[in-house]
Amino acid sequence: MADIATLILEIIKCMATPTCRCVDYHRKFKRDVEDLKSKVRDLNSRKKDVETQLDAEVCLQKQVKQQVEDWLQDAQRINVEIQKVERRVDNASFLSRARLGKLVREKINAVDTILQRGRFPEGLVVNKPATALPFREENLEGEVSVKEKIWGYLTGNEVQMIGVCGIGGVGKTTIMKHIHDELLLESRFDKVIWVTVSHPLNVVRLQYEIAKRMNESLLENEDEQRRALELKEMMGRVKYALILDDVWQGFMLEDVGILRPAVENGCKIVITSRKVDVCKSLGCEIVKVSPLSKEESLNLFLDKVGRDILQVPELEGFWKAMVEECAGLPLAVVVIARSMKGVTNVREWRHALNELRRRVRATAEGSEDEIFERLKFSYDRLQDSNIQNCFLSCSLYAEDYEIRRDDLVEQWIDEGLIEESSRQVMLDNGHFILNKLENNCLLENGHSKDTIKMHDVVRDMALRIGPQFMVKARVRLTEIPDEHEWTKNLEKVSLMENRISDIPLNMCPNCPILTTLMLQGNSKLSQIPDCFFANMQGLKCLNLSETSIESLPHSICDLENLTTLLLRDCRQLKHVPCLAKLKALKKLDMFKAGIDVVPEGIDMLVNLQYLDLCCPKLVELPTQILSNLSHLQHLTVYSKWTTLKIKGEEVRGLKKLETFQAQLYDLQDLNNYVKSNHFKRLSNYQLVVGPVDDFFDSFINNFSKEISLGECEIGGEDSVVLPDDVEDLWIYRCRKFRSLSDIYSLQKTTELRRCTIAECEEIECVVDMVTSSSSFINNLERLWLDKLPNLSVAVNVEGVEATSPHIFSNLNLFLISECSTMKRLFSFELLQGLQNLEDIIVRNCQQMEEIIGWEGEEENHTANATTTTTTFTLPKLRRLKLHNLPELKIICPTRGVMVCDSLHKLQIRECPKLRRIPLVGNVRPSPPAALEEIHIEPKELWESLEWDDPNAKNVLQPFVHFF
Repeated sequence: MADIATLILEIIKCMATPTCRCVDYHRKFKRDVEDLKSKVRDLNSRKKDVETQLDAEVCLQKQVKQQVEDWLQDAQRINVEIQKVERRVDNASFLSRARLGKLVREKINAVDTILQRGRFPEGLVVNKPATALPFREENLEGEVSVKEKIWGYLTGNEVQMIGVCGIGGVGKTTIMKHIHDELLLESRFDKVIWVTVSHPLNVVRLQYEIAKRMNESLLENEDEQRRALELKEMMGRVKYALILDDVWQGFMLEDVGILRPAVENGCKIVITSRKVDVCKSLGCEIVKVSPLSKEESLNLFLDKVGRDILQVPELEGFWKAMVEECAGLPLAVVVIARSMKGVTNVREWRHALNELRRRVRATAEGSEDEIFERLKFSYDRLQDSNIQNCFLSCSLYAEDYEIRRDDLVEQWIDEGLIEESSRQVMLDNGHFILNKLENNCLLENGHSKDTIKMHDVVRDMALRIGPQFMVKARVRLTEIPDEHEWTKNLEKVSLMENRISDIPLNMCPNCPILTTLMLQGNSKLSQIPDCFFANMQGLKCLNLSETSIESLPHSICDLENLTTLLLRDCRQLKHVPCLAKLKALKKLDMFKAGIDVVPEGIDMLVNLQYLDLCCPKLVELPTQILSNLSHLQHLTVYSKWTTLKIKGEEVRGLKKLETFQAQLYDLQDLNNYVKSNHFKRLSNYQLVVGPVDDFFDSFINNFSKEISLGECEIGGEDSVVLPDDVEDLWIYRCRKFRSLSDIYSLQKTTELRRCTIAECEEIECVVDMVTSSSSFINNLERLWLDKLPNLSVAVNVEGVEATSPHIFSNLNLFLISECSTMKRLFSFELLQGLQNLEDIIVRNCQQMEEIIGWEGEEENHTANATTTTTTFTLPKLRRLKLHNLPELKIICPTRGVMVCDSLHKLQIRECPKLRRIPLVGNVRPSPPAALEEIHIEPKELWESLEWDDPNAKNVLQPFVHFF
């Protein structure tokens, strides 16, 4: 009766809650509390996985996505909140259960929401933003006074808007790139923003580009005026230096949303333009860039052509005359000099000089044609028409567009600009051509070593040479160009990365010789009328990637000359008509397309060389399809989004296959395929057996030669047969797996570079020297061990009289996480081989006591440690992270000192028993030269540390940050 009365009183207190819900909270209180604990465990497991993955990703110089950082903060926040709830639950009275039950239910929902947000299929990291990247231009030749004048205006208060003017190729952009890089090194401005302005001016694009360079974003679907107000508000929050490069026409700052610079806000704007009137209309102080002096031109020419030319006196008159013809234009000097590099024949120099003179004399003095003819001289000297066409094809991309090198080579192959051969030969030839164009300064490096771009003047020249191109790329078009612009002589059209959403139903361009059509990146384009391709019978390369098309028009089947059809990331694509008539098709790329059945007629594409069917909804590949495609060189039917499986025997007959990426049915299927030796034909492969966790799979590189095993039974002589050239090995949740040494076929491998082992409950050591040699492990560069509850040592040497001191001799990254029984990471003997180790990351190992220790009994360990000082050297170690190691007592023995002169970062979190940091204890008069930061959590740990050198703490204090 007392309990009933108490419950009634509790119900009365829940006045705002319906009675039945209040009773429900009370009745299910215990179950809800257990449910909350379970979900928190799931959340924290996911959080650890994300943190572990980030540890290895950040080693690759990536930056954590903001949404991932936000998620980690939310996960940490909810943990703190739940700890408070748990304390209340522990002290809860019978009376308070209903009210507390409601709170528990709310926290369950909150944890559920965070868990759902914790899947990051597009990855956890991005390349670091371009706004912080310098251009790293070569030394500036001449124009020192101009640069100093601009710098004076930027640092003084007299001028807020500067116009840098001069003819094309005179060096305006180069000067400003040098200034941009110097501004990045200063703290004078909060933001240094560089935007290349499109020609013709597109206000919408300019607005979005400025916001992007500020690491901000503008809302979509707003009118221009609203965006201008939003952008102005953003810019008003920072002191900025805005550099607008290559402006061709005047505009009102207010229309764009650019906050006008003033002495009060300290902001500056620099505009580069070929037209003085444009800069004057914007109210700029004019700084004119004049051509180089004769002496400056000669120095620049010699730098680019090579000073060994001075060893051939007969050439002096020719190269000096050639420099004169460049008229002091740095771009012309550089391009022409590089085109003559390595030429020592007098006749060739004479011919080149005469040809250059002929071109320049045929143009009006002071006109843009002068610079174009000088650049075209270098283009003509390429001589090879294939290389020339590859160069012209680069102009299909937007102005200042940074093109990935690999993508550009693929584009050339797709357009048929590279002579047909094996795929590897074509890729090699493509990169050879790319390097030649770069060496001739017709292409230049982007921000990244993986990208390339064209100077805007060089691009203008390319578009003049190829007037049969229509290029309106990345200019935020909302409608497709009118039909009258699609002329009969068009050969290539690029409308990539616009906002085209619709093509008129009756539009039927008459372009009989059009070979290339690039519509990729128009994400709003949902349909193409059937008649659109009716008069494009010459079309060879069609790119519809990253559009929202739901079905391909039937007229596409009549494009009998089509060799390349790109449908990457067409996630809405449901219907593809029969492709049987496309006999010329060599490449079909449907990566992440939305189809759920293989398009009819694929088996009839007998000339197909490249096939990508990584479609998330595709579950079956009909038999006999692959056997008909005897010319296949590249086959990809697996990604982390797909469930499609194929049998290895289906590809054995593909004698020309070079790249193969697939999920096989089972381990036996893999073994049979490897035993067939078909893999020896391949340049690249990724063969997957069993499920691979999202977190695990997202680490898989742009595959090289890789085997991934999930939930298999491995270990023993016949359990798994691996290719002898495997470079990457991934093992996940595999049974009966106790050591890599138990995989006998691994003993024969010679190229193993990366190995990851996760959630294998029975593994006891990575390498067992009792049962095998260590030769296969010595090529390893990365080793990642995760969630291995029975792992006790990295290398088992028990009972072995002598071991190699060079085990893991090439290892540069060692990451270990949640290996709960491991007590020591390295023995002193094992450490001797780790001279190339750059990163050590140890997380959540509950019994880890030592990072480095002595082999043998504890008393020997103690004796050795107390009688003499031992130096442990890791000469290349850059980063050491120790997180959540509750039993960690020592990094190395008490009398040991670690020499790590390359150490950049040290992180120690939640290691409460650690008392000594020997690798920075020997600081001498100053800390290691490479040291950048020491992160400690909690702060009390720093205060409790003991130091070998009494001055160490004071010396290191400036590097210390607390989490």
